[in-house]
Amino acid sequence: MDAVRLILTSRHALAGSGERAEVLTEVWQAQALAQAIGSRLAVSGPPELRGEALGLTELAGRGCGVLDTPDLDHADLRAAQLTALDDARVALIDLGGLLGEVGIALVAVASAADDQGTYWQCMEAIDAADESRDRVLEMLRKLAAREEREEREVREERSEREGVVLPER
Repeated sequence: MDAVRLILTSRHALAGSGERAEVLTEVWQAQALAQAIGSRLAVSGPPELRGEALGLTELAGRGCGVLDTPDLDHADLRAAQLTALDDARVALIDLGGLLGEVGIALVAVASAADDQGTYWQCMEAIDAADESRDRVLEMLRKLAAREEREEREVREERSEREGVVLPER
């Protein structure tokens, strides 16, 4: 399944979760999906994203590691359903949104926690989600810079073919 579709599914599931256990399961699912997307980008994504994608994989893995692993059937694990990442930019935009929503959901769980263990688990997961989102935003910045560079090269090439002199910047 395409990354964008899985992210959308995770966003809906997170928004629809009610009890603490459901929220934490959806947070774990979102972090596992971010880890899988980071891994996919590190292996087969644009070269300029690979370092940040590896960082995303590690941070999202930490986000999963600080939470109790939910009892999920392999078929219910969204990260395992990732088969395609057709548009890295759209997937990263949507993933950034999901990770922001994860942070908000974790703040709500931490605020209502009646034990220190859950509170600190949420705090660590918030940090991981925030740092993961920072990686996603950096990858989007790098993609935008690449697109701008490619557009400039196309304009320069066209100008050379047509004999038009472009002003220096």
